[in-house]
Amino acid sequence: MIPASVSPASVLQLDRVSRQFALNVPPAVSSVSLSLPTGELLALLGPSGCGKTTLLRLIAGFETPQSGTIEIANQTVAGAGKWLPPEKRSVGMVFQDYALFPHLTVQQNVAFGLQNHAKPTELVQQRVKESIALVGLEGMEQRFPHQLSGGQQQRVALARALAPYPSLVLLDEPLSNLDIQVRLRLRQELRDILKTAGTTAIFVTHDQEEALSIADRVAVMRQGHLEQIGTPEELYREPTSRFVAEFVTQANFLTAQRQGQVWQTAIGLIPLTQTISADSSDITAIDRAALMIRQEDVQIQLHPQGDWIIRDRQFLGREYRYSLQTVSGETLIVRTAADAPFAIGSAVKAEVIPGLLCGFAIAPAKP
Repeated sequence: MIPASVSPASVLQLDRVSRQFALNVPPAVSSVSLSLPTGELLALLGPSGCGKTTLLRLIAGFETPQSGTIEIANQTVAGAGKWLPPEKRSVGMVFQDYALFPHLTVQQNVAFGLQNHAKPTELVQQRVKESIALVGLEGMEQRFPHQLSGGQQQRVALARALAPYPSLVLLDEPLSNLDIQVRLRLRQELRDILKTAGTTAIFVTHDQEEALSIADRVAVMRQGHLEQIGTPEELYREPTSRFVAEFVTQANFLTAQRQGQVWQTAIGLIPLTQTISADSSDITAIDRAALMIRQEDVQIQLHPQGDWIIRDRQFLGREYRYSLQTVSGETLIVRTAADAPFAIGSAVKAEVIPGLLCGFAIAPAKP
């Protein structure tokens, strides 16, 4: 466990941090502010080029912010006229490609992270032993990286980062180089290891499912900006922008025209009372909106006069994913339990399962 004496209430503070690489391009990171409490796992989620890796490098000290301040464990490490190099920031780093020394054993790789710490040899050896046990690699201490699987190499990299008791651990797409089965298994293992160690950590990912399953909170980035930060449940159920809704939930968006107290949509009439505003607009005061309908919130049933035609079907193990289309060209993606499948080309009726839907205002067309 991380000693309480070095565990402030907030391990990381970013205040309006920005980084621009060239004058003729937008900032890679633009005025990002956030606070990270002790013991929290935060995911930086977003598409390629959104600035998440640059932000991680700014925190680590591999990049310099042009404005704003960065504090780690109550110490300013960048900004306000101060700058600390990476090795003095009490930060552990886990790289996408593991960055292990091929000529060193597991034990030697883990010990390498402790070489800059003035500690007696027996204490270093004890800490190496504890770190290797924490990641479940006992008995492999004398193996070299080429004798390990990808998942085992990633655990060595994690043990090396955790060994010096850093205030903060940063992980740059730690699971992306692994095959799908190993990646799925290591998701839970990674969270268990970090929680057992009492570690505060930030990890970068572009995988929505990975972020939602590992993190305590998720920060969604877009074009250098922090679009929304919240728990996985908050982001999934209450996105504050259409970008977050599309990227995190991969939901359907149906155009809705207001008619009195209902919305007219391709899926039928939906009461206004079933809709909440997901942005700054007053959803009850506009005539047109885009309603976010999650794939699992739609029920379908065969009907010869159904408005929707099944254009495609994918079997996903526990469920089917159907792609539906109307004559007018509107599309709808639906996930259902893997019971009796509906044939491609079948006509179906679709209805929304009762519950609150998020609505986004659509600007009126210009005359």
